[in-house]
Amino acid sequence: MKTALFCLLLVFILQGMAIGSEDGDYVIGDGDILQVLVWGEQALSGDVTVRPDGRITLPAVGDVPASGHTPIRLARVLQEKLKEYAKNATVTVKVTGITNNRIYVFGGGAPSGVHVLPTRTTLLKFLCRLGNLKSADLKRAFIVREGKQLGADFYNLFTKGDFSKDIALRAEDVIYIPDNELSKIYVIGAVVTPKPIFYREGMRILDAILEAGGFSEFAKDKILILRDGSRQVVNISLKELMKKGDISQNVSLSPGDLVVVKESLF
Repeated sequence: MKTALFCLLLVFILQGMAIGSEDGDYVIGDGDILQVLVWGEQALSGDVTVRPDGRITLPAVGDVPASGHTPIRLARVLQEKLKEYAKNATVTVKVTGITNNRIYVFGGGAPSGVHVLPTRTTLLKFLCRLGNLKSADLKRAFIVREGKQLGADFYNLFTKGDFSKDIALRAEDVIYIPDNELSKIYVIGAVVTPKPIFYREGMRILDAILEAGGFSEFAKDKILILRDGSRQVVNISLKELMKKGDISQNVSLSPGDLVVVKESLF
């Protein structure tokens, strides 16, 4: 409950931030809409769109490269170019429409798509925007930036609230979030409700069996754990575990394990 409220608060803050921020960190890109204000010179002011060639066109100065500049830096460039037309011109540039701040998501653990962000954000805030991540394997998720994989720790950030793992996202980041099919444990055989169970750190054999409703009346003494595509088999004695309290039989599980509780005919 607390996590959900926290995420909603972050999303509210994110959405409430102005698109037209003059934050010097934002880099203008193709397709962005800019508001250029030349104080005292209304004829030189107006809204312009950055063309695919990265330029804008303004009265008096003509074509000016805009992509790659921050709003503050572009304002200085325009102010310098306007000196011969308006000596004391003061120029302000605001980004009123952002189209180049794209983040790409794929992998199956979250809805795939292209997200255009209205302002700067961090990984945590972005994950909160994605909604339900129950089917995501955050331990295997990663970010690709400029062709290189970043060592982002999605799991400890989002699940354990380790804010030291949060990082700032950048335009054109690619986020891979796989599904958690490989993290499931399958419990079958003589249990009340045979089913797949999502692996949790530190999970043991009894944890999985209890989540499957416990042993049925047909449970035999033998429990098998099939691991690594059935290449590894772990044998467990139900009698030693339940009646004699041998905790060594309550072995740790791994993602992908198949737990088979053997059935007795009588």
